[in-house]
Amino acid sequence: MVSSPDKYFFINNIASVDVNDWNECAGLDHPFTRHEYLSALERSNSASTKTGWTPFHYIEKNNKNKIIAVCPLYIKSHSFGEYIFDHAWADAYHRHGLNYYPKLQSAIPFTPVTGERIIVSDALKDKLSKKVEIINRIIEKTKKINVSSLHFNFLPQPNNIKQQNPELLVRQGIQFHWKNNNYKSFDDFLKTLSSRKRKVIKKERLCIDSNNLKIKLLIGDKITSEHWDFFYQCYLNTTGRKWGSAYLTKDFFLELSKTLADKILLIIALKEEKMVASAINFLSSTHLYGRLWGTMYDIPYLHFELCYYQAIEYAIANNIKIVEAGAQGEHKLQRGYMPEKIWSLHWIKDQQFSKAINKYLDQEISLTNKQKKDLEQFAPFKNN
Repeated sequence: MVSSPDKYFFINNIASVDVNDWNECAGLDHPFTRHEYLSALERSNSASTKTGWTPFHYIEKNNKNKIIAVCPLYIKSHSFGEYIFDHAWADAYHRHGLNYYPKLQSAIPFTPVTGERIIVSDALKDKLSKKVEIINRIIEKTKKINVSSLHFNFLPQPNNIKQQNPELLVRQGIQFHWKNNNYKSFDDFLKTLSSRKRKVIKKERLCIDSNNLKIKLLIGDKITSEHWDFFYQCYLNTTGRKWGSAYLTKDFFLELSKTLADKILLIIALKEEKMVASAINFLSSTHLYGRLWGTMYDIPYLHFELCYYQAIEYAIANNIKIVEAGAQGEHKLQRGYMPEKIWSLHWIKDQQFSKAINKYLDQEISLTNKQKKDLEQFAPFKNN
């Protein structure tokens, strides 16, 4: 008897997939690819057609109706909230009278964090072949629907996939990550820095005592509704100054507080028992992901304390290997966060534009390789 082939399809609502079925395939450790995180984005209308993120997720099941692969996908009507910037590509399209939007995007909305996007069950042996097969299927779908292109953001090193499909274009960028070299304490970390950099960090950390502040670290059910209300006000203050409007709704965070609280570390600064600033982080077994922060009023160096130094201290105390503090920010280098390569994959429907973009990406990769080497010359560690 010949078994029936695997079946795949696309869905416009992650709620149509059972949370346990999705998570059994995607895993529970990485917070951003869990069903709960993606569902909170949709249920809160943070990622929706109205906000330019129409869900179009790929699902594959085997002949026993068990999910063996997933890929978070969105039809995008803009390029905001992605952190892999292709606005110049869109401008070039429009100058030639072509529509760049809508496009098909595999990403975690508003989350510049590297992780699997084509997620294949651990039960499958040849994961690379399956990933290439899935990408090719999504490309075939891309050809048939009204989108200009297909993009996979913040992938692990994708060269093996690129070798299997030369039509795919690889893009390279840089983020700044802190690595835990088995430090026993924050002072142990400081000892690895040059004297000058060590003094700067110690001076910046004085902002706690000099402003009579206390720091609280909260996880899971220790984060109360009062804390969430305060954090969201901080978030609104920050987004209002930077972008003019918030892209994540309050309901998104409240949803996460019910379904994913054990993956959240909320850091709060208090002055005379009154909350004045906060930063939200997400946790896996190996990583701490710093995501958002805000303050009610400006306190010099408090941003560095809450977003960088507290994260480092927590990572050391809990044997977490890497701290990722979000997109960009060369100022992180002087605080022990070193430049690391990040990658994305792209497939462009228009062949002329595909060739032009590929030429641009080759030049960009050379520039980012040079940039990484140049930045490493300014590392704060001794003997650098």
